[in-house]
Amino acid sequence: MFAIVRTGGKQYRVAAGDKIVVEKLEGDAGASVTLSDILLAGEGSDLKPTDGLTVAAEIVAQAKGEKVIVFKKRRRHNYRRRNGHRQNHTILKIVSIGASA
Repeated sequence: MFAIVRTGGKQYRVAAGDKIVVEKLEGDAGASVTLSDILLAGEGSDLKPTDGLTVAAEIVAQAKGEKVIVFKKRRRHNYRRRNGHRQNHTILKIVSIGASA
């Protein structure tokens, strides 16, 4: 069974056993998280109703993404600024997709 979930403003297609990298969620490694914003669910080619459906996940790790360089320049004004940014991520392992308990 698969589901399309929305978290952190993005959508992810998940199935039991998958690992996904999402925007930072509160919690430590080993904690369980319930994702309740289910947009679509199905098995194979047939779709299932999403009423009361939740996705149970476990936090594997809290990590940081790759560094992104932010470079600003105004020509002919001797203005140059260089900054770096690393976004915080949470790595989730999908445990199960099913009805809420």
